Amino acid sequence: MKKKAVPEWLNSSIWSTSPAMNSTTTTTTSASASADLVHRYSPSSNPYIYDDDDVDPPAPPPPPPPPDTVRRDVRDRDPGRLGDYDRDDEGPSAEEISRQALLLTEVSKKMINIGELRRLACQGVPDNAGVRPMVWKLLLGYLPPDRSLWPSELAKKRSHYKNLKTDLLVNPSEITRRLEDSLYSDSKESKGPPIGMLKRSEIAHGEHPLSLGKSSIWNKYFQESEILEQIDRDVKRTHPDMIFFSGDSAYAKSNQDSLRNILIIFSKLNPGIRYVQGMNEVLAPLFYVFKTDPDEENTAAAEADTFFCFTELFGGFRDNFCQQLDNSNMGIRSTIARLSQLLKEHDEELWRHLEVTTKVNPQFYAFRWITLLLTMEFNFSDILRIWDFLLSDPEGPQETLLRVCCAMLILVRRHLIAGDFTSNLKLLQHYPPTNINHLLYVASKLRTKPPI
Repeated sequence: MKKKAVPEWLNSSIWSTSPAMNSTTTTTTSASASADLVHRYSPSSNPYIYDDDDVDPPAPPPPPPPPDTVRRDVRDRDPGRLGDYDRDDEGPSAEEISRQALLLTEVSKKMINIGELRRLACQGVPDNAGVRPMVWKLLLGYLPPDRSLWPSELAKKRSHYKNLKTDLLVNPSEITRRLEDSLYSDSKESKGPPIGMLKRSEIAHGEHPLSLGKSSIWNKYFQESEILEQIDRDVKRTHPDMIFFSGDSAYAKSNQDSLRNILIIFSKLNPGIRYVQGMNEVLAPLFYVFKTDPDEENTAAAEADTFFCFTELFGGFRDNFCQQLDNSNMGIRSTIARLSQLLKEHDEELWRHLEVTTKVNPQFYAFRWITLLLTMEFNFSDILRIWDFLLSDPEGPQETLLRVCCAMLILVRRHLIAGDFTSNLKLLQHYPPTNINHLLYVASKLRTKPPI
């Protein structure tokens, strides 16, 4: 059988550069977060994941001390991996300034051209001037293209979220207290004798803490307590290296409360999926971007805005989180199979070496890449740049995500071709630092079908 030729663009000297492979121990935080993702992700309950703690993952050489002007709240678990994309001391390049001006011009129009916005955003959205929050909300459909509708749409959605919090975050004891207050208020208006604590006969069956009925608010509350505890644990572990999410400050605790509220409300509104461990990692970039918006009104409503944008983003990936669909043509295994096919189409030699020769099943590494939208593979500033690319693609973030994952394999192909099962798996489960712009360039090239 004639072997497909490697695409001409892949022969560029860019891809022949060997990534740093010095042995530096991955931080405890990263290893712990990766190991604790979800019972579905753990080796004990999921055959997809292979882990070998006896071999240190490849890592970059010791980095020089980061400059003081680098924002501490967006540093990676390894400070040396904070890329040039987020270095404030170097200042924005002329290209970034030009792109920012074009983006600002586009989003300032009365009627925004979403197609043009996608074209500009896929090249990267500047961090400053509050551009990214606005662009992401537009790309996710949270804001309509017509700017005149923004005030009414935002007011309506933020009010709706406030009502959701009131209805879904209330403790059952609070419901009983409100009932008592209501009865007491009624007795005052009727000038009858004051009512104290409700008698047992006056408490509806579904409102009693010992009720086991399916409609009992207390029974539902106790059933949900395990999920609430898991959400609480995961929220506290979200980016422990970033003072935005972690620490004892009132600001960090407030941000944790917002993440917790969003995940609880989402789990209650989506009983078919509820909460899957790792959703906090997908939620974090959205909340960070909206909460750091320089517009104070938007910052105050960041929790509400994040909830709706998270719901919209998650809608395109929800089948990957539904365990009942794992073996269907819509579940995570089907998605991983599409990634395998994509690699085979564009680099059959690499595909054959990985899956046939060394028998590295893509489920061993791609499960986490896909379900967590690469949030565990790169430093935080690079995640934001990758998400600019994902959200701006007109085909939708999932198809774009598969191309980025395929590009990740191609960028380390020399090491993979030379490696065996163990070394290749460790490389892919602990992906080395890379130039994000090169990565996204390769991903964009994969949009074109290779010649037969």
